[in-house]
Amino acid sequence: MKPSRRNFLQSLGVGVATLGASPAVTASDLSVPKVPRAGDEQILFVGDNIAIANTEYGKVRGFILRGIHQFLGVSYGADTSGKNRFMPPQKPTPWTDIRPAIWWGNSAPQIMEKRYANPYASFVDHWNYDDVSEDCLKLNVWTPALDSQKRPVVVWLHGGGFVNGNAVEQDGYHGENLARFGNVVFCSLNHRLGALGYTDLKAAGGSEASGNVGNLDMVMALEWVKKNIANFGGDPNNVTIIGQSGGGAKVTTLMNMPSAKGLFHKAVALSGSSLAGVNKEYAEKLGLKVIEEAGLKPGEVDKLQQIPWRQYIDIANRAVEKMADEAKRMNIQRGGYSPVGDGTYLADGAFFNDPNHFSAAIPLMICSTFHEQNPDRTDASLEGISLAEVKEKLKSRFGDKSGEIVDAYAKNFPKARPIEIWALIVSNRKNVVATANAKSSQQKAPVYVAWFGWQPPLFDGRMRAFHCDDICFWFYNTDLMLTHTGGGKRPRALSEKMAGSFINFVKTGNPNGGGLPTWKPYTPQNGETMILDDLPALANDPDREARKALA
Repeated sequence: MKPSRRNFLQSLGVGVATLGASPAVTASDLSVPKVPRAGDEQILFVGDNIAIANTEYGKVRGFILRGIHQFLGVSYGADTSGKNRFMPPQKPTPWTDIRPAIWWGNSAPQIMEKRYANPYASFVDHWNYDDVSEDCLKLNVWTPALDSQKRPVVVWLHGGGFVNGNAVEQDGYHGENLARFGNVVFCSLNHRLGALGYTDLKAAGGSEASGNVGNLDMVMALEWVKKNIANFGGDPNNVTIIGQSGGGAKVTTLMNMPSAKGLFHKAVALSGSSLAGVNKEYAEKLGLKVIEEAGLKPGEVDKLQQIPWRQYIDIANRAVEKMADEAKRMNIQRGGYSPVGDGTYLADGAFFNDPNHFSAAIPLMICSTFHEQNPDRTDASLEGISLAEVKEKLKSRFGDKSGEIVDAYAKNFPKARPIEIWALIVSNRKNVVATANAKSSQQKAPVYVAWFGWQPPLFDGRMRAFHCDDICFWFYNTDLMLTHTGGGKRPRALSEKMAGSFINFVKTGNPNGGGLPTWKPYTPQNGETMILDDLPALANDPDREARKALA
């Protein structure tokens, strides 16, 4: 089935007036470094005296590929194993030689068994994983030049729900093309995840910071950027953090960590955000349950530090299972390990509720996709499902209210097929709007909201605008992440507009003038939302009536 070139929103029967678009961004507009033409010209340069940069801990040697200097696996923190486990990150030991920075750093400890078991997921997302260890505090840098130009800096925070992932798990995460397209410095990083990054052991005699050390790793990485990025041609006073899914939640938690103040100046949350940390009481009880499950007593955290990391993750996960009933009693919807609202390292109340908080002055861009969850990418039989069957399917999630919700979405999107209604409901924008409302209430910096509806012509048109699909568009990587786009002119045309607008936001805090139509800041009254499709358009809260049924 060939996808329609019409906007997806219009195909569902929702009217969107396309506004006058700003001129598209071109290479000449952005002072992009020249790239060697195809042919016999050399495009990779690596050697003893090529791409050497200084850091506060020692020199690193990278390489130059297609005109972009790349430094991979640079240490920003020490090994987190042994006595450093569950503790705030420590600085790495300085070195006197020139360290190679030509390969990715280790991924944070996580369960790797059956990571590639689903061939469809492995094909589509093209996972990149290497060694996994607790010596994982590494970052990557892409820059057009090692000079004093002071380019804007982008720092990428990977997804994976605080439990999985790494800085380069998808090809679309690479920073080469954006660094060239926007003349910016692009960084990405690994940090501690899951139980090793977020087990709160304070009540068990451990570090007061233990429930947030994964986030403190990110703070240390941002401190590294502040102190070192000028050596890589970047401006430490113009830093934008951006994350997707769990990475989007990393963005909003960092915006509410006192230690992160002054380390970044703009923020972008894609397909994920948090409006509060994990309940402190639950987190501390879970930490005590971990000690019990390990056969230890409170005060024996040092013994917990010596357990092999894979064994420790199993212990910690069993503790979550045994805390399930307690979590329900405490109205904890999702138990497990993520940043803790302890009131010291992370705000203990609702985020963005203080107009005088440092986050108030930080512009925020929020984007989600139409089909974050899509039931039928690999199940063609669901294409013909009826509306009545969708109501029945959704009872497990919404109970007796499922019929009312389906009817509300069908009315809001009158031309949508039942399978599309199903995908829209389970992918609803409730959290996006809640985050936009909360942040805009601070009234000191603009919020820009987008909704990505572009659909790739893959898997017989059933992929839809899926979770993760927009990342490569923002980073000008549609011809690199072919399994998300199919490649070619069609996705590239939208990517030029999205990446150009993102670059303008990175530079100024305002995306306008980058190629998309005039993008008004979000207001709760109008719900201004940029629809990202072949023909981008600004719409006023296009799913408001449908969302009312979710209240």
